[in-house]
Amino acid sequence: MGIPALWISFGPIWLLAPFLEQLAQHHPERLQDFCGLIACSSSSALTKRFAANNFDRALVARLISAEDQLLATCRHLDVPCRILRPSLIYGQVGPYGDRNLSRLLKLMRRLPLVALPSQTGLRQPIHASQLAAVALQLAQQMLAPGFDSALPERITLGGDSQISYKAMLQALQQALPANDPARNCRICDIPNRLFLFLAAPLLLRSPKAYEAVLRIGADLAGFTPSHQLLDQPPQPFPVLPLAL
Repeated sequence: MGIPALWISFGPIWLLAPFLEQLAQHHPERLQDFCGLIACSSSSALTKRFAANNFDRALVARLISAEDQLLATCRHLDVPCRILRPSLIYGQVGPYGDRNLSRLLKLMRRLPLVALPSQTGLRQPIHASQLAAVALQLAQQMLAPGFDSALPERITLGGDSQISYKAMLQALQQALPANDPARNCRICDIPNRLFLFLAAPLLLRSPKAYEAVLRIGADLAGFTPSHQLLDQPPQPFPVLPLAL
């Protein structure tokens, strides 16, 4: 027996799942020291379950199928597995930045104003460093005696703040340097019906983009805040650094 090997994966879960299954079936000797797995999925498996466009429906099916496959393989190997379903990931870590909130910042740098519906839904963004800290904490617990097996196998995870979509954009602006052009972008409220009317042409051009616009008014929050799993004080949004 060698050193216990616990895997932490932030790669595409639909690639990890068949890889681990094939390894378990054809080369079990390579997993003799394998003692646990923490894999990253996405909250889209939950929030996009009722999407009407084919792209999002296929994504949900692929995520859930991969999650099920990983859990089944780990049960066969008799090792613990926890799947993290993070919400809106943002932030900069080394040379790598997100492709979520950074796109909104890029848009605000280009436009003099951004129109939002007067009633926007809640968001619970999670910084990449918070997600990494949760994965590391779970790994340390999994390797320690007395690991809490009652912890859910699938953990839908968010940051420590639940804020409206509009408040999220405003908080991002305030966290930027004073000379950043995005700070000059005006965020305007328009009636929800007018917003939906203006967005309607997207339905013909890109049903996926249309549903993404519709979700601005949806509450995509209420997930387990990272500070609860870390047993630390909550961190206000946004956690720095941002992806610039």
